[in-house]
Amino acid sequence: MKYYRRYILHIVAFLILFNVAFITPVFSIKTFASSSSKEPMISLQEIIDQSSSGASIVLDSGTYEGPVIINKKLSIRGDGSVTLLNNTQESAIAIHSNGVTLQGINIQHNTDGESTAIEVTADEVTLDNLRIHTRGYGIKLRDANRGIIQNNDIKWFIPKGAGAGNRGNGIDLYNSHDNQIEYNEISYLRDGIYLENSRNTVVNENKLFHLRYGIHCMYVDGSHLTDNEGEYNMTGAMVMGVTNVVVSDNSFRKQSENVHAQGILLYDVHKSSIERNVVEGNRVGIYMEGSSKNQLRDNAVLRNFIGIQLMGAEGNQFQSNAFIANVIEAEAIDSKDNEMKGNYWDSFQGLDLNQDGISDIPYVINPFYQNLISRNSAYQLFFQSPGMTFLSDMFTSGSEHWSADSSPLMKLNTTTPMETAEKDGTVMVTSWMLLFVSIIIIIYMGVLRS
Repeated sequence: MKYYRRYILHIVAFLILFNVAFITPVFSIKTFASSSSKEPMISLQEIIDQSSSGASIVLDSGTYEGPVIINKKLSIRGDGSVTLLNNTQESAIAIHSNGVTLQGINIQHNTDGESTAIEVTADEVTLDNLRIHTRGYGIKLRDANRGIIQNNDIKWFIPKGAGAGNRGNGIDLYNSHDNQIEYNEISYLRDGIYLENSRNTVVNENKLFHLRYGIHCMYVDGSHLTDNEGEYNMTGAMVMGVTNVVVSDNSFRKQSENVHAQGILLYDVHKSSIERNVVEGNRVGIYMEGSSKNQLRDNAVLRNFIGIQLMGAEGNQFQSNAFIANVIEAEAIDSKDNEMKGNYWDSFQGLDLNQDGISDIPYVINPFYQNLISRNSAYQLFFQSPGMTFLSDMFTSGSEHWSADSSPLMKLNTTTPMETAEKDGTVMVTSWMLLFVSIIIIIYMGVLRS
């Protein structure tokens, strides 16, 4: 009997360790060591001043002293073991010359407020594979065009014993056009990527965590936001005052800890495409206000409190979107002339007499509940109560102006995004493993008592 008890205990221990090691996600922040007060610092400014324009500088390992001003075309490279330390209010690196390249350098900027680790006021600058820890801003571009910002890791940094200070944005562009921002990871700052008055910007495959807005766009006509991933922000993508912008193939999840949290927020957006995005587990999946003539297609809106919320949105097209497992699928106020067709609403009970997969009755977004709580928020206590549902069904005044899907799908005919399926699979495996461990423990306790 002792042999069997020991064998069962070994199985239980193995399963618990397997579950912790391979299934439980862990989030960590990488840091690089700051230089001690005894370690001599090298003057990078002297190296720059002694170099001729067009030179390529390969830095030796070590800690270099900031701030630094680059006013000639240079290529400055490190191998990841080079650290630039800046304790002043000035920018750690200020780039004023076209065609500069920085690569493979760690930058530790210890000043908060409006100060920044890297400030660029020149064209065709490349910032590649930099690790930036900052108490202020990460990278600022001002009147800087055709630059490349890629493969950088930008995080909030605070020395021991220092106050929180004022965090800036990770990458901040103003009046800077035709730039590429790709493959960066930004976390724990204010806004991850902030674009203002900057046209034709490409924001592609960036990872954005624990921020106010993952991507914040204002007046950035002709820009593309594609394949980005945002989690645990207040809002995944905040897009306002734009025309001819593409927001596609992004994933915005778990924006739910703030009362104003959304996956994608569209305000004063016109003639733009919002396509193939996954918005999952947010307070509001997609929020649209004061926007017109946009196309929303093939988006997966999953497990949000409110799937889509429209406020004064007119003349938009909603087609082939999937609304799955949202507490409230849709809300719409003062939103007319929107064309909705071919969307899937999983809670909708349609009627398909000719068996063509399309409901013969429309899906109508009833604004009764939203109008009611906007006047008196206390009525939220009666959310989805039988009485509230009855009153909502009875309310039909002005229904000819309500937003409605004229041909809702009876079945989901698009594949659930692979990322979601994989996450659901992980949850399923975890559940089965925990259930199996529980059964083993129950069996063991029964044997022990006998």
